[in-house]
Amino acid sequence: MKQLQELLNLSGKVAIVTGGAKGIGQGIAYRLAEAGAKVLIADMDEATGQKTAAELTSKGWTADTIKTDVSSEADVESMIATCQQKFGTVDILVNNAGIYPPVPVAQMTEEQFEKVMHVNLRSVFLTTKYAAEIMKQKGGGKIINITSIDALHPSMVGLAHYDASKHGMWGFTKNSALELAEHNIWVNAVAPGGIATPGVAAMSQGASAEQMAAQTKAFMAKIPMHRMGEPDEIGMVALFLASDMSSYMTGEQIVVDGGALLS
Repeated sequence: MKQLQELLNLSGKVAIVTGGAKGIGQGIAYRLAEAGAKVLIADMDEATGQKTAAELTSKGWTADTIKTDVSSEADVESMIATCQQKFGTVDILVNNAGIYPPVPVAQMTEEQFEKVMHVNLRSVFLTTKYAAEIMKQKGGGKIINITSIDALHPSMVGLAHYDASKHGMWGFTKNSALELAEHNIWVNAVAPGGIATPGVAAMSQGASAEQMAAQTKAFMAKIPMHRMGEPDEIGMVALFLASDMSSYMTGEQIVVDGGALLS
């Protein structure tokens, strides 16, 4: 039986975190690096990605960054190749990158729908396809998909495209887990609820103080814990799935929502 410290030790492991520059991705990158993994942050926001990587390396951990459009097959191939060049392999893949621009179906354009599907869902297919090949060669790995409680239940009007992508991501998680299990690659998901991130804050831009207060009150009323989650609270669950603590889990989705789906 392994000791607790050994179970959580990711020394010698290499992780890719998409959308790792800020928010939930940053929280995940921090915990994986702290546990000893070498972390490659893949993000469209190159400057913020470099800043986050620098923060991690300043603590004596190992991290780097690469500008990546996860919806582009060429960019994903480059991301995987860069990770191999810098760190030698890929042991852990965290598919966190995602967008959620609210718009009612009646006003939604084909381009808006397709962009959300490409960034949120097509990207998971691409990253899984290429990372899994590396994992197969070395005898195993961990893939962690950051879905949403919207993969199970809609949270608000205006996110039909987002909800479709997250339901698809959950379905892809289960079927790829089935396919990859024989290669010792475990595929699981984390479904966050309301997390205090820059992206969530941006959704309220343009609203008055009164509108924001009303929105916040209505949102908090749905959460039994009466607060938003923090990125680190997703990071800790991602660490659990990346570590040997979750050695008998694949094709599962862990909901981290303060109890929101109970209401």
